[in-house]
Amino acid sequence: MAKNGKKNKKKIIIFSIIGVMIIALALVVFLGSRKEPVITVQVEKAQYRSLTQVVTATGKIQPEVLVKITPEVSGEIVALPVKEGDRVKKGSLLMKIKPDFYMAQRDQAAAGLLQSKASLSKSEPEFRRVETLFKKGLASESEFDQARALYEANKAAYAQATASLNQAQENLRKTTIIAPMDGTVSQLNSELGERVLGTVQFQGTDVMTIADLSRMEARVDVSENDVVLVSIGDTARIEVDAFPDRKVTAVVYEIANTAKSKGAGTQEEVTNFEVKMRIVNADVQLRPGMSMTGDIETETKQHVLSVPIQSVTTRMPKMEVPEGTTDGQSGMVLASNAPKKKEENKTKEIVFVVDKGVSKAMPVRRGISDDSYTEILEGISDSVQVVSGSYKAINRELEDGSKVRIEEPKKPGVKKPAEGS
Repeated sequence: MAKNGKKNKKKIIIFSIIGVMIIALALVVFLGSRKEPVITVQVEKAQYRSLTQVVTATGKIQPEVLVKITPEVSGEIVALPVKEGDRVKKGSLLMKIKPDFYMAQRDQAAAGLLQSKASLSKSEPEFRRVETLFKKGLASESEFDQARALYEANKAAYAQATASLNQAQENLRKTTIIAPMDGTVSQLNSELGERVLGTVQFQGTDVMTIADLSRMEARVDVSENDVVLVSIGDTARIEVDAFPDRKVTAVVYEIANTAKSKGAGTQEEVTNFEVKMRIVNADVQLRPGMSMTGDIETETKQHVLSVPIQSVTTRMPKMEVPEGTTDGQSGMVLASNAPKKKEENKTKEIVFVVDKGVSKAMPVRRGISDDSYTEILEGISDSVQVVSGSYKAINRELEDGSKVRIEEPKKPGVKKPAEGS
């Protein structure tokens, strides 16, 4: 009996030890799972810098002054002394349309004018004679009215014939087209012998384009959100695709008042405003239609407090418990800490500042931005360590009071000396 008692006592001790070990292991796992994770971040100090706010847009290079040459009369091109790329002077011949038809119209109108002039020359003295007799009572009123009507009709016919001759002469003159300005034939769409339509009765044929290539401009489409930042006189840096190694300077001189919409009525609808910028550099051989990208410098500020642009993020305020809310299970009334002002429910812009291994969410108000940094108008002071990465940490993981570990910036690798050196 004594042996069995000792064995049972030994089993109880063993199982008790195992039970204690299981409980201890469970506590370790439980406490370990409740340990707050440490988030690895990169930081950068808030510093004073000079910032230039830039609006970037794409577009085309175009001449500032451009004239499309469209004939006013129709016919066959019988003279075309210019070709694309030629420089022309104001008043020089650009093209000539076959004039035979318009010469015939002129001659016919001239003959009609002579005929009406003869009729008028005959009816006017007759009318004066009858008028004199009528005043003396030697001609009846009907004779006077008849002579006057004939005279007025011939006078109107003469005026009409004069107008017809003037119009015929003008149409004949329009068969010869001269350059309206000094410039370059930047585009030629017609050939010698081709028939063209005039603008009098139809939509005329665009025969050629004359452009002043000494005065070039960049035309870009700026979004409706950015166009409010652009002003007349802003400087722009233009990068032309044909000259990737050089930037030219331009100045904004015109901003459209009316928007241009693409994809109206669809989810892809885009609203832009055309902005024209005069190219300052005269030594760059730009051509109409070249693609370009422009950085319009809308505002520059010196010595402003700034942080990396990616450091600023947004956070919604945490859900607060309204007064009188009860726990769904116990029915107990929960304490109220709901915000008193509606403004506190709005999304706020914040930066995370690292202090003694803990992140603090600091509400900030931003000013202008460039490609890398954004101005901080209020919320933090200079030299504080602001979280600058990673994107995931800033926008998802970090909260006010999160524990953080600062990742040291990578140092450039040092090459090992070659063996035997």
